[in-house]
Amino acid sequence: MASVVFYEKPGCINNSRQKEILRAAGHELVCRNLLEEGWTRETLTPFFASRDPAMLLNRAAPAVKRGEIDPTGLGYEEALAFMLQDPILIRRPLIAVDGLFLQGFEDPRLKPYLGAWGGGEDLATCPNLAATPCEGAWVQPGLRMEQGTPVMQRPQPAYFPM
Repeated sequence: MASVVFYEKPGCINNSRQKEILRAAGHELVCRNLLEEGWTRETLTPFFASRDPAMLLNRAAPAVKRGEIDPTGLGYEEALAFMLQDPILIRRPLIAVDGLFLQGFEDPRLKPYLGAWGGGEDLATCPNLAATPCEGAWVQPGLRMEQGTPVMQRPQPAYFPM
């Protein structure tokens, strides 16, 4: 079986269920806190593999739910800059296994690692989406606070040579 590096938000209901599925399939998990990883452009980019920028962001993130960020209106560089500024915006999980770098649990390249799980349950949509966003779990240092709520400032996409 494979050794799977699983980047999660601790306490996330879907991430807990996703880890159960991978363990039941016999894989060894190395779990890492996605919010404290210290991401750089170089370490985060491999997980996105030319995906649509609108699909990269966590729709349950507070800034998205409050309407401060519209994932559908972002280019790749701007989406990446937001995620580097505040990792709660990264759609999860991020999974590294056997040379693959995957974002989300529905990536078809993950199927061989899912064992007997038939895929019948929705593990992409946050069960708390309507009620409780991902607030309170982590706040990126340097975010501006307004009335006790972190407010993201729109980052300027920077040029990053490859």
